Amino acid sequence: ELGESIPLEEQAAALGRIGAQTAKQVIQQSLREAEREQVFAEYAEREGDIFNGQITRFEAGSAVMELGRADAILPRSEQAPHERYFIGQHRKVLVLEVRRSLRGPQIIVSRAHRGLVKRLFELEVPEIYHGQVEIMGIAREAGSRSKIAVRARQPGLDPVGACVGQRGLRVQAIVNELGGERLDVVPWAEKAEE
Repeated sequence: ELGESIPLEEQAAALGRIGAQTAKQVIQQSLREAEREQVFAEYAEREGDIFNGQITRFEAGSAVMELGRADAILPRSEQAPHERYFIGQHRKVLVLEVRRSLRGPQIIVSRAHRGLVKRLFELEVPEIYHGQVEIMGIAREAGSRSKIAVRARQPGLDPVGACVGQRGLRVQAIVNELGGERLDVVPWAEKAEE
């Protein structure tokens, strides 16, 4: 009740500064763990998605990027061979893997994976995003060239034309993002020789 006094045991008063500090540390640790778990859950369900990240530093050949609430690692093996990276640079990356580590979630991203080309086409070409044009296969030599085979799921629709866009605008935007990599869009066929 309001105004009522509550008797405290002697031990509670003896807790003092050290006890209060310990309690504070336990609470802060719990909050940190909860936040790490939340970040892990957020990125784990978005494996295979594209993020726009900013390079913040380099560690042993790997670029460390900031993706909003978490840092991601762009290992040398996942970097496009012809690209030069520098601090402050913004790059679109594909989230390859999210795993738990002692220091929180570890996010591995890529600029060399063929899934990046697929996601860029989905962003740039509405017909692919809406399912009217389907990507059947992608072959990629990161940094030099990529081939993408497409087919229309809607009669009367030109799948190659949809991907290339008016005056090549759509495909040119993707080529620019990939640093001048050559892109061939070919119609898909059941028979390999075709």
